Amino acid sequence: MLSKITNEYKVFRAAPHNMQVLLATNMLYALVLPIVEVFVGAYIMRNTSSPAFVALYQLAMYVGIVFTSVINGYLLKHFRVNHLYMIGILISGMSMVGMMMISQLGVAELAIAGFAMGAASGFFWTNRYLLALNSTNDDNRNYFFGLESFAFTVASIIVPLGVGALIAGLSGQHIFGIEIDVNYSYRIVTIIATIIAVIACIVLSRGHFENPEQKNFLYFRYHPLWYKMLSLASLKGLVQGFLVTAPAILVMKLVGEEGSLGVIQGISGCITAILVYVLGRVTKPKHRIFVFGAGLFIFLIGTIFNGILFSATGVIIFVLCKVIFQPLHDLAYVPIVMKTIDVVSAIEKRNEYAYILSHEFGLFIGRASGLIIFLVLAFHVSEDFALKYALIIVGTLQLLSLPLSKHIINQSNKLENESK
Repeated sequence: MLSKITNEYKVFRAAPHNMQVLLATNMLYALVLPIVEVFVGAYIMRNTSSPAFVALYQLAMYVGIVFTSVINGYLLKHFRVNHLYMIGILISGMSMVGMMMISQLGVAELAIAGFAMGAASGFFWTNRYLLALNSTNDDNRNYFFGLESFAFTVASIIVPLGVGALIAGLSGQHIFGIEIDVNYSYRIVTIIATIIAVIACIVLSRGHFENPEQKNFLYFRYHPLWYKMLSLASLKGLVQGFLVTAPAILVMKLVGEEGSLGVIQGISGCITAILVYVLGRVTKPKHRIFVFGAGLFIFLIGTIFNGILFSATGVIIFVLCKVIFQPLHDLAYVPIVMKTIDVVSAIEKRNEYAYILSHEFGLFIGRASGLIIFLVLAFHVSEDFALKYALIIVGTLQLLSLPLSKHIINQSNKLENESK
């Protein structure tokens, strides 16, 4: 066992320096991400008791992502990409702390908090993609995203269990004469998350990252292959709009407490952690479509169980499937995006950020569409109906990603071979 760990460490140390630094940074931030994705939604549910308010927060967040993604393109002309990435990491921590300090969550407060978190995410995800794109190549991206997904999955085990236990354990206690209620426990958690975010920024500062040479990043016409990639991004966004909040809403509604949310996330994460690391080590670019398809069908199965049972058991099965689906999907999806950017940017001779930015617009269309489906069903039928069937609808629609991604992979390979 020790020899295997030593060998894996040697593989990591053999990777390029910037790739090591980026992986270390992302693995640290993996400890913060479950709090952003899971417990913020649970906090809103606890204080509003309305899934529609959670959806409103998410919609404001996605608007913030698009807004700062555009601003980020201009800032890249004047600031280093890793510094902008640090800003995204730090703002995510500070925006969580800010929301926890609000005494009453109304429409305006949620919209502002969601937009602020989206602003952080815009800086975080676009610069993360740019750094990963320039720190890896098509041959080592399966390893990079396999190890990163492993870290995110392990964090999805440890963090929800730890946070759930901390919130449950602190609530009702008296510390230094202060009565700790549930909301105060959330504040303590977000402060810890902010400290971890600062440490991640310190690690990132050890890298030597370069900004794109070409400064222009706004284009309105692209190669036909990139339009197909944007369609794939929209299909991903359909489901992504639900992944952040649906587990929290369903657990708080049908199971009842944050501790259960942590246990469910933790158990399902154990299976996935080993799976994604092994896949990242042994799979090649040719296997991506199989990994991608497996993730899509696992997610659909989970949504069907949730819709039919709509009980604590259904939620547990759905969250199990969701935690397995997410890293399998991203392990294949992100390298497909980056390979397409490699090919199309070489043909069009453009700044890679132009494609990362337009990719965010594609995701936004899908995310907004998914949330609109949920809100329409919630207000015109019922919230329970929306929670049962909106997930099945988007899970079924996302199956269109399978033939589309296969076509994109084949076209990318063909164009790459033609350019050699």
